[in-house]
Amino acid sequence: MRKMNKSIREVVSILQEKNLKTTLLGIGPMSEVVIRATLELGRDMKFPVMLIASRNQIDSKELGGGYVMGWDQKAFSDSVKKIADEIGFDGLLYLCRDHGGPWQRDNEKNSKIPEKEAIDKAKASYLADLEAGFNLLHIDPTKDPNISVAVPMDTVIARTLELMEYTENQAQKLGLSDISYEVGTEETAGGLISTDAFESFIEKLLKNLDQRGLPHPAFIVGQTGTLVKMDINAGKFDQDNTIKLCRIARKYGIGFKEHNADYLPLDILKAHPELEITSANVAPEFGLAETKALLKLAEMEEKAANGNIKLSNFPEMIGNAALKCNRWKKWLLPEDAHLTEKDIAQSHEKLKCVTCVCGHYVFDQPEIKKAREKMYRNLIDLKILESPESKVIEAVKDSIMNYVNAFNLRNLNDYIKLA
Repeated sequence: MRKMNKSIREVVSILQEKNLKTTLLGIGPMSEVVIRATLELGRDMKFPVMLIASRNQIDSKELGGGYVMGWDQKAFSDSVKKIADEIGFDGLLYLCRDHGGPWQRDNEKNSKIPEKEAIDKAKASYLADLEAGFNLLHIDPTKDPNISVAVPMDTVIARTLELMEYTENQAQKLGLSDISYEVGTEETAGGLISTDAFESFIEKLLKNLDQRGLPHPAFIVGQTGTLVKMDINAGKFDQDNTIKLCRIARKYGIGFKEHNADYLPLDILKAHPELEITSANVAPEFGLAETKALLKLAEMEEKAANGNIKLSNFPEMIGNAALKCNRWKKWLLPEDAHLTEKDIAQSHEKLKCVTCVCGHYVFDQPEIKKAREKMYRNLIDLKILESPESKVIEAVKDSIMNYVNAFNLRNLNDYIKLA
């Protein structure tokens, strides 16, 4: 699916050439609700929609699939197109791969599969991306569970070149000419934190790309100091270093991409366009917005029921499922790293936080879907809400709109299409 008339690489060039003070927004497709909310806002606010999925979220069935609706790349693409058609979306729409590459699935990293197997699986995932109509591929070979320190820059570059050469060859075979790329990583283990290392990486990579006749990337990811933990941004945004990194990227005609922009203070978000941060990714915050909205509906259900109907027990069920999935462990703050599942279960406050942060991981579990549907039916039968789902969509939209406004995204499509 390629519902656009300019590649992301072309969009970045337009923003830089016209000095447009705006920051693009990459939105993690945490659920079908998040996708629908995003497309409706993209239609109404006229900004480019970039849905950017990790391999844990969306991937081939043969590689283990993803936790978002159980979709592989084709099912994801088909579902996005279906929703876009339903709501009359006709704007700029891009399907993007976030952190594609070897060992980027949790199960691959945890089992420490051999390098060749990891590279082959990454290539198979990229091929499925291309076949499904993805427009942007993040080439990220900076994870390696078999290396105890940061992956050396030369190794990162060599693997990046191998993967880009593969995807370009496959794109040509499929008759595709509009694929854009993202390189680098925000992970501190990536070894690209200092400005010197950042520029050296760009110079060496571009030189090798040119020698092989491969395209320059649209984005390079850099570390701005952001770090998402639970429902806060626990990092410290480094404005001075961010300015330097953005200028270096622009010097080479590449857009600077920030990851983990979730939960940043509004004043920092509003500064992004002026700092020339070309794009920023947000994902967990929108999943949390959906989960919190669902829990509010559950409160309304319980308050109105008054013993007259059988409750859905949605809060208890999603709380237990979120706890059992164990994904909360990666989000714990350092001071809570010692906590066990039993510790979380015995603390109402911590269990609620885990539920809000990790609820989206279990939306697709049959018992959670059934409880959600039961809660919706109860709210309708009790004449509390005519459309409970619309309330959830609006809550997600409110969260996304914080970024649309801060990043000056309204009506950006008009400028891009005229360029």
